[in-house]
Amino acid sequence: MDSVQHWGAARVYLGDRSGKYPDGNQVIVQGTELRVAFDTPQVANRIGADFDEVDLVILGHVHEDHMAGLHRVPAARVQVHQADLAAAQSWDGLSRHYGYPPPVLEALHRMIVADFHYHPRPDASAYADGAVWDLGGGVRIRAHHLPGHTSGHCALVVESEGLAFIGDIDLSGFGPYYGDATSNLALFRRSLQAVADIEARVWVTSHHRAVVTERTQFLSDLRRFASKIDERSDKLLDYLHEGPQSLEQLVARRVMYPPGFELPYVESAERTTIGMHLEELSRAGLVMQGPDGLWARV
Repeated sequence: MDSVQHWGAARVYLGDRSGKYPDGNQVIVQGTELRVAFDTPQVANRIGADFDEVDLVILGHVHEDHMAGLHRVPAARVQVHQADLAAAQSWDGLSRHYGYPPPVLEALHRMIVADFHYHPRPDASAYADGAVWDLGGGVRIRAHHLPGHTSGHCALVVESEGLAFIGDIDLSGFGPYYGDATSNLALFRRSLQAVADIEARVWVTSHHRAVVTERTQFLSDLRRFASKIDERSDKLLDYLHEGPQSLEQLVARRVMYPPGFELPYVESAERTTIGMHLEELSRAGLVMQGPDGLWARV
């Protein structure tokens, strides 16, 4: 059985390698009236009755690795922030959420069915920023909308326990991910500031860091995580210092994934990510796109 930590009404099941992708960390919250799961990573398939008997799944956001246990709980209600709702309800909605070209989507669909037990939930319903769930016995959960990773990404805070599940603000060395159609770099920057203001004593990430119990450590990890954004901008400026380059040339050199790392969506994610950085750098007057379509430093 995977490691489990108890934090009052909340239990945290640690996925493989502290929830490193493709796995994740599972939070289950128990009230006197409801048992609730936050997301359903791969580890959900190894927990047993504690997960399989949940009444409600609250998705902090929608991606394949957060839906990997939904097939086990067909009778449980599923709720997701309204901006990510369509992505939870159907493959068509998830395809628009990703925004990848059709051949990439075809390969990705095969992968997530095989590796993540992908099952859409057409019965999923929406919640909004500030939504509150009362589980009974004084156990209360509140949603904090923190977009950027996806348009509906939220932190889910067990206020009665001071535990904040901050999802894919995961404090990893990889840094923030904003490579999909509903991702937004400017909003991610704001969310990285807002998450620091959420009142909590324990911070749980979907991946990598798992559980952080000291605020000073949390803030240090958050600064390091956020710094990856500017590191990527600096990398692009270094590339362009060599001379004007096209978007495709920059995509081939990469700013997010290491050369040689391949998954169906990597090139598409790099293209989206680099495009956002170039727009941001252009607004700052640091780069410009010429009439030939090439990007250059100003």
